[in-house]
Amino acid sequence: MRNLVSVLPFLALAACGGAGAQSVGSNAVPTGGTPTPTSNHTFVNPTVEKTYSAIGGVQHYAYNTTTPAAGNTSTQGGQLYAGNASTARNSSISVDYNPRDGIFEVKIADANAIVNQTLRFQDPLHRTAFGGARQPQTGTPQLSANGIQYLQAGGSVQPIRFDPAQTDMVPVGDNGGSYDVSTFFYQKPGTETKYVTFAGYVRNSTSVQDVTANGVTKTVQNNVLERGAFVYGERTDNSAVPKIGTATFNGPMVATMVYNPLLDTVAGTPTYFQWVEGRSKTTVDFAANTFTLDVNGTVFAPQYDAFTSKVATLGAGATFTASGSGRVDLVGAGGFLGQFNSASFSQGGTAMPLVVAGSSIDGAFYGPAADEVGGGFRIVGGTPDQRVDIIGAFTGGK
Repeated sequence: MRNLVSVLPFLALAACGGAGAQSVGSNAVPTGGTPTPTSNHTFVNPTVEKTYSAIGGVQHYAYNTTTPAAGNTSTQGGQLYAGNASTARNSSISVDYNPRDGIFEVKIADANAIVNQTLRFQDPLHRTAFGGARQPQTGTPQLSANGIQYLQAGGSVQPIRFDPAQTDMVPVGDNGGSYDVSTFFYQKPGTETKYVTFAGYVRNSTSVQDVTANGVTKTVQNNVLERGAFVYGERTDNSAVPKIGTATFNGPMVATMVYNPLLDTVAGTPTYFQWVEGRSKTTVDFAANTFTLDVNGTVFAPQYDAFTSKVATLGAGATFTASGSGRVDLVGAGGFLGQFNSASFSQGGTAMPLVVAGSSIDGAFYGPAADEVGGGFRIVGGTPDQRVDIIGAFTGGK
């Protein structure tokens, strides 16, 4: 059984100003003259507090389940799903780090995704890891990439518990129980990249009430689940981005998704969150102001919930691949932007191509002279009566 890490209530994010945190992330419009590479990068070994503007996206899924009749399963009622991905210049996600006391503050304020969270990880005990009696909450991916750090905060009101038969499941409660815990994870700068890193966000919130109708009492569990994937770091000044030549950047990729193609064929099929971990390859032609992006990865098992059927199309070990392209627009977009040309899953040797209704790739250059790249992406499925939405982040070095 997974044991919950000790947590504290969330605290408000303090406003930064005057001699407070420096703001890092927006690219200035070139003003001409000789390009001068930036020299104040301290991402691996920070010396002053900084606030980083992140690129990526978040998801929100709210619904309820009810104790089913004997031999049956519950459906997910009252469903409300939303997701959104930011651009390189306009982000709803920021990460503040103060090396003086090791405090992270993460703020997500995305109205389109219905996510509004301010998280302050100030207690040394907020730091946790997989492998012990205390470890990250259910729904947090145990990534194979090196250097992954996990921080967690929140709280619960008893009675709340985990299902001993399913360790990767939304917390289950009894009447009056509640649970609201958020996890922030990131790859430690310097592990693969020096000036940018990827990060993720997990929130599981649930409250439980017993409801009696016509002499029958049932347990109703109200869930609010949120996920996110994004990158942050020390961006390259526009004047220091090369004007000629090409470069290829390779690095890690992580994505969160809902993948439910069964809503039109299997009545009441539940929607579950799943993670994808893999690699990315970004190729940039600086002279032509174009780029291509290829991502591939392995799908994690779904995070199930109480009372539903646990029916999911994709199981752990399925693979994902997608390819896209676009343009570099430092002045207009603050980085590069584009769309996907193709995306597909494969399971058991069977290819499962996606019909894409919408997609986006948004990224920026990082380091003194565009040494690295980082960005976010989104793929929205276009087949009617399906809920398919993939939000990811990638980084890469030369």
